[in-house]
Amino acid sequence: MTNLEFGKMVQAASKRLTSQAEFINSLNVFPVPDGDTGTNISLAFASGAKYEREVTSTSVSDQAAALAKGLLMGARGNSGVITSQIFRGFSKSVDGKQTLSAKDFAEALAASAQTAYKAVMKPTEGTILTVIREAAKAGRDKANETDDIAVVMDAVYAASQKALASTPDLLPVLKQVGVVDSGGQGLVFIFQSFDEVLNGKSTDSDIDTPDDAQMDEMINATHHRSVQGELDPNDIKYGYCTEIMVRIGGGQQVDRKFDYDEFYQYLAGLGDSLLVINDDEIVKVHVHTEHPGDVMTWGQHFGDLIKVKVDNMRHQQEEIMEKDQDEVTTKTATGVAQPVAAPDTAVISVSAGDGVAELFKSLGVTHVINGGQTMNPSTEDIVKAINASGAKKAIVLPNNGNIFMAADQAAKVADVPTVIVHSKSISQGMTALLAYNPDSELDANKQAMEDNLDTVKSGQVTHAIRDTTLDGIEIKNGEFMGIIDGSIKVTDASLLGAATKMVQAMIDDDSEIVTVIYGADATEADASSLEDAIMALDDELEVEIHEGDQPVYPFLVSVE
Repeated sequence: MTNLEFGKMVQAASKRLTSQAEFINSLNVFPVPDGDTGTNISLAFASGAKYEREVTSTSVSDQAAALAKGLLMGARGNSGVITSQIFRGFSKSVDGKQTLSAKDFAEALAASAQTAYKAVMKPTEGTILTVIREAAKAGRDKANETDDIAVVMDAVYAASQKALASTPDLLPVLKQVGVVDSGGQGLVFIFQSFDEVLNGKSTDSDIDTPDDAQMDEMINATHHRSVQGELDPNDIKYGYCTEIMVRIGGGQQVDRKFDYDEFYQYLAGLGDSLLVINDDEIVKVHVHTEHPGDVMTWGQHFGDLIKVKVDNMRHQQEEIMEKDQDEVTTKTATGVAQPVAAPDTAVISVSAGDGVAELFKSLGVTHVINGGQTMNPSTEDIVKAINASGAKKAIVLPNNGNIFMAADQAAKVADVPTVIVHSKSISQGMTALLAYNPDSELDANKQAMEDNLDTVKSGQVTHAIRDTTLDGIEIKNGEFMGIIDGSIKVTDASLLGAATKMVQAMIDDDSEIVTVIYGADATEADASSLEDAIMALDDELEVEIHEGDQPVYPFLVSVE
C-alpha cells in the first residue's frame, strides 16, 4: 500500500461517513431525537481526514500518525473516541514504514483491535469492538495465504459485515429494538471505502467532497457554538444560518427530478458553509446565506419541506459579544471594568441551554462548554477550554455518559492537571458541585464529588421518533417518554402526562426536593402545571422550577 492509496482510503471513508451520518444516527437504540453516533464518528473522521490531507510526506507512517492525531482531537462521543483508538493502534503498528505490505496491514489492524479493547474499561461485545476484532482476525488469516493487500481487504470488509450482522445476537437490546450496533456500522462503512479504493471500485463519486472551508465548518460546528467575540456582526457576509430537510418527490410543487449536482450547485451560489447530505428519500441542507427564502423555494422544486430552521447570525453575534463581555470583566466599586483573574481551579461543565449554564455558574462552575446530546464536544473542545481557562488545575463535569471518553482523553493531553467527575446527567453534575471545595486538592474533590452522584435521581422527558418496544414498554412515534437514570420507564400522549408519571416513579418516602428545569420546547406554564401535578402526588415535597432553555428535553427533573 502506497501513501497515495492510503490517502485515498482515508478521504473516501470520510466522504462516506459524512453521507451516511443520518443513517447511522437512526440506529440509536432509544427512539429519541438525540441519536448522534453517526454525527460523532463522521466529525471525528473528518478531523482525521483533514490532518491527513495536510501531510506532505510520502510515508504511510506519517499519514497514519496524522490521521490518528486528527481523530483524537476531533473525537466526540464514545464511538468517536473508540474509532480514534482503533487508528492510534494502527499508527503505532506502522510506525517507520514507508509503504505497507499485506502482512503489515493485517498486523496493523490486529494492533487496532488490541488498542481499542484496552481503551474501554469494560469492553462490551456486540459493539464496534466486536467488529474490529473479527475484521482484524480475518485480515490476519488471509495475509497468511496471500500477499495481495486488496484480497486481504476483501476479507476484512466481509468479516466486518458478518460481525455487524451478529451484534444483535451478542447484545440483547439491539435485537429487542431490531437494529445493529451504530458504531459498528460506522466502522463497516470505513472498511467498505477502504475496500473500494484498494480494489479500484466506485467510491461514492456522486457525493460531494467538502472543501477546506466546509470541512472546518463540519469539524468545529461553529454554527452551534459561540464564535469569536471580537467578530463584528457587520462583517458577516451571509447572515442567515439556514437548514432545511426535503422529502424528495413529495408535495404539490415538485417540478424537477432530484439530481445531486444540480441541487448542490444552485445552493452553492446562494452562500457559503454549504453541506448537502441525502439518501433516496431525504435531502438535508445547511447553508449560510442572505436569502433563506430562496433556499426553501429551491427545495420545494424537488419535494416538500419537512423541516426548516433559520437563525440570524448577526443578531446571535451581537448577543455573544454582550455575553462574552459580561464574562471577562467585572465591575469594581467605582464602576471601572477590570479583567477577571484566572481561577486557581477551573471547574468546567458541559451543558446546553443558557438557563442551564447560569444554574451551573451559580453553583461554582467557572466555564461552560456548550454541548450535550446531539452535540457532543470533541476532545479538542475540552482541551481548549481547559488550556484557555488560565487555571493551574481543572475539574471537568461531562454530564453525559457519551462524553466520558473524550473528556478522559482531554485530561491526558491538557496543559494542567485535570480530573474528570463522571456525571451522567445535568442533575448529577449539579449535585456533584455541592461537594466541591475550592480549598481541597484535585483528587479529594474528585472523590467527594463522585460520591455525591448517586444521591440524586435523574429524569428526562422527550418525544419518541419511531415505534418500538423496549424493556416491555410499547412506544409509539410522537408519544412522550419519561427516562429515569438512562432507562425509558413511562410513556404518555401528553407532555404533562409523561412528566407526571415519571416523577411518580422517581419519588419515594425519603424524597424531599423535586427540581424541574424546563427547556426550549416547554413553557413556564407547562412547568407550573407539572408543579401542581407533583404537589397532588405528595404535598410535602418541595418543588423548585428553573428555566433551562435546553434543547431535545422539555423537562429535566431531579429528585433528592
